[in-house]
Amino acid sequence: MLIANPFKPMKYTLIACSSVLFLMTGCFSNSSNVKTEATAAKPTNEAVGSNKPMASLAAILAKKEVPVLCYHHIRNFRAGESESMKSYSVTPAAFAEQMKALHDSGYQTILPDELYEYLVHDGTLPAKPIMLTFDDTDAEQYTIGATEMNKYGFKGVYFIMTISINRPRYMSKEQIKNLSDSGHAIEEHTWDHHMVTKYKGADWDSQLVIPKTKLEAITGKPIKYFAYPFGLWNQAAIPEIKSRGYQLAFILSTKRDSTEPLYTIRRMIVPGTWSTPGTLKAIKSTFNK
Repeated sequence: MLIANPFKPMKYTLIACSSVLFLMTGCFSNSSNVKTEATAAKPTNEAVGSNKPMASLAAILAKKEVPVLCYHHIRNFRAGESESMKSYSVTPAAFAEQMKALHDSGYQTILPDELYEYLVHDGTLPAKPIMLTFDDTDAEQYTIGATEMNKYGFKGVYFIMTISINRPRYMSKEQIKNLSDSGHAIEEHTWDHHMVTKYKGADWDSQLVIPKTKLEAITGKPIKYFAYPFGLWNQAAIPEIKSRGYQLAFILSTKRDSTEPLYTIRRMIVPGTWSTPGTLKAIKSTFNK
């Protein structure tokens, strides 16, 4: 039974760390600030760094959406914890149960390269594809998340907030490198989680280029995919993201934009208040339309 709605706006808390304010409460979307779909269609730009012709906008929009789940904390609830905190946390037991249920239901994980090829170059996917994504670099995503996924041969996508690397309760460089070497995807989630809609001038490079370069140095692989903090975006952000070499960008909650579907890939947050059957039901009702 579904007892929480991941598509409702959430409130967030800013926590000071050193001299920088960065966001510790996950990446939920505030639907009142999210860019709404434009009505006028326009041609989609050719892929960054690709010699292949890109599918038309109409062809991309005609593709069936792949379920993309988003996780934040994987930990037991604390005494007196608020419902909003539970909304972006799942217990280790619940996460383990969800991974088994996905496997038993025939789902197979895909990574962003496969999603991009499917959307842009008509690449093939498994019969029941799903993408498992993790935001904000929490250590339990490595110690618990990857451990459970490995039982079923699942691979995940880790959107890294680089300010947190090597800090207490976050992943280390070595753990990030190990995930990458093990076949998981390491991708970018800004330096300090400031929302893209607020960027000006040098912010674009400090939030999109410097973290990208750092992650490429850790993994030895190109970083081509981006998740918006809080899922928030606006039209002005997309050319900035494109020009810095990103091929897909991931939002939360709201539907993909009709003019920029590659830069508004929809994800569904899995709240800790959902049962496993409820999660499976939500996957089908959200993406199988």
